[in-house]
Amino acid sequence: MRKLENEQDIIRLVMEDEWMMEVLHTAKSLNLPDWWVCAGFVRSKVWDYLHGYAERFSLPDVDVIYHDPAAPDEALEKELEQKLSGLMPGIPWSVKNQARMHLVNHDDILPYASSTDAMSKFPETVTALGLTLDEENGVLLSAPCGVGDLLSFVVRPTPHFKQSPALMQIYEKRLAKKNWRSRWHKVHLSHH
Repeated sequence: MRKLENEQDIIRLVMEDEWMMEVLHTAKSLNLPDWWVCAGFVRSKVWDYLHGYAERFSLPDVDVIYHDPAAPDEALEKELEQKLSGLMPGIPWSVKNQARMHLVNHDDILPYASSTDAMSKFPETVTALGLTLDEENGVLLSAPCGVGDLLSFVVRPTPHFKQSPALMQIYEKRLAKKNWRSRWHKVHLSHH
């Protein structure tokens, strides 16, 4: 097993995974603005690999995000989920337009400027990750909080979550609910 040391190593790992590449190509087929497949889709792959697990972790959902201020309609997101399910059945697709999520999350008065801005406001640094394909189908990784915590198994709140006691309560509840250490024993939980 080769070491993963940086973003390029993670991209190479993803490119070697046929299922992940199929998910990315399927998401790309929707032609959404500023789209990314994010969060556990990336984190779980890296942690499974670094733990030596051959069997893929069963994801509760595959998060597809995009940023389109012109169409902040939740009904459209449900239509997109149905379309993805028709293209690639059996996957628990979750599609969210980040242009409206500041209202849902009640944590920002200002709308998110982009999908990467939204990712930077996810609860954990190891979840603030996304993959997309460029015009030549090259894999791009967005990691607004870096990949250091991911590669060293440290779960900590993003800077955005650290600034609010209410958000830190959400973070703590998520840690308990997710129970990542039951699957990935190398994980260390940080409460600051």
